[in-house]
Amino acid sequence: MNVSAIPFPDSSVALAANQLVLEASPPFLYYHCVRTYVFAHVLGSRERLHYDQELLYLGALLHDLGLTERFDDMHPFEIAGANAARTFLLEQKFPAEKAEVVHQAIALHLLVEAEQQRPEIALVHFGAIMDARGYRLEEVPSEVVHQILETYPRLGFKQAFAEALMAQARKKPTSAVAVAIRNGALDGLLQAPFPD
Repeated sequence: MNVSAIPFPDSSVALAANQLVLEASPPFLYYHCVRTYVFAHVLGSRERLHYDQELLYLGALLHDLGLTERFDDMHPFEIAGANAARTFLLEQKFPAEKAEVVHQAIALHLLVEAEQQRPEIALVHFGAIMDARGYRLEEVPSEVVHQILETYPRLGFKQAFAEALMAQARKKPTSAVAVAIRNGALDGLLQAPFPD
């Protein structure tokens, strides 16, 4: 597989979503969201899943909006991001039922329950944890992983992402992320099989 051949949706809503994430996110987080889509696409293609490519792209690209200063609120970051994404998509005149799929993909992306959902939701979950923790990375040929990291660099992702999650845990001590951190979740992130 040639990473440069992976299709990126270019509809008006997809382009607007990319611009939103680019403006709202620090570079390390923007590239994580793009890699989430790329890894999700690789897994989906490998498993010959049938899915709506635009929904997968939007779910992956928008899945960490809640970690940005612009969209952080009193909710756990995955819920804040899901709500922000749905609002954005509806403002773009995106169909409400499709916006709801994106909302679900983002709201559930931290949970194993996502794996039992429709392919777009499951793949956002798998793409995100593959990039964050290296989960299932052995299923992707090493040359493809190398191409992905060359094209969409990590930019010190482990440390920067850990700091973002710890900030969320301090602000929202009852959130799922705070509980996960207390249970050692950052070890998986910081020991992920990536060079940074």
